[in-house]
Amino acid sequence: MNILAILGSPRKGGNTSILLDRAVEAARAEGGEVETVNACRLRIRPCEEIYQCRKNAQCPLRDDMQALYPKLLSADGIIFASPIFFYGITAQAKALVDRCQALYMRKHVLKWPPVNAGPRHGVFLSVGGTRGENLFGGAVLTVRYFFDAIDVEYTGELLIRRIDEKGEILEHPDLLEQGIGAGPPAGAGLAGSARGAAHRPRRCARVTVWPIVVGGCAACRRPSRSAL
Repeated sequence: MNILAILGSPRKGGNTSILLDRAVEAARAEGGEVETVNACRLRIRPCEEIYQCRKNAQCPLRDDMQALYPKLLSADGIIFASPIFFYGITAQAKALVDRCQALYMRKHVLKWPPVNAGPRHGVFLSVGGTRGENLFGGAVLTVRYFFDAIDVEYTGELLIRRIDEKGEILEHPDLLEQGIGAGPPAGAGLAGSARGAAHRPRRCARVTVWPIVVGGCAACRRPSRSAL
């Protein structure tokens, strides 16, 4: 299974990066072939709305996205990881997503067939510093529509709140174990036995998680209040 892991965190050794590393390790341990791409180290210009992609699904901007497009189209699974900046994904991650307008045109306007016709699954990992109930809402919508544009099913998510200081997630091994659950079992889709969006997530003060992850949050079993 060919998996593309995308990191959108500009902080070296940050919590989202640590979480993604654990998920990648688990995927590789189960036989997956994983390539990690750090959006913050790529030269990706913002979308300029030229709309040449409407004609041929090609973006005229020449930068590191040109090498990334075929990987996005061919991967069997995507793990997308970004911390929360002002209730959304980071600017670096958003630039990558916006430049996939060309792939949106490929699918929805030009109606070209997918490069990888098999089932393709996507997982979103995110860490935010506050406890707001809507902390992840904007980011989840962005990633859902990003996955749709590249013909990937949004299968699971691991969303952890109230973790802010660099490396703080290391103090919560239970949450890291849930990150390991994002890796695919051998011979299965990225979601494993998860049924994804058909189920409502469990919510607590620290973590929101779909059934892709086994177990819950050991830190808190009570629902969080809507608060910043």
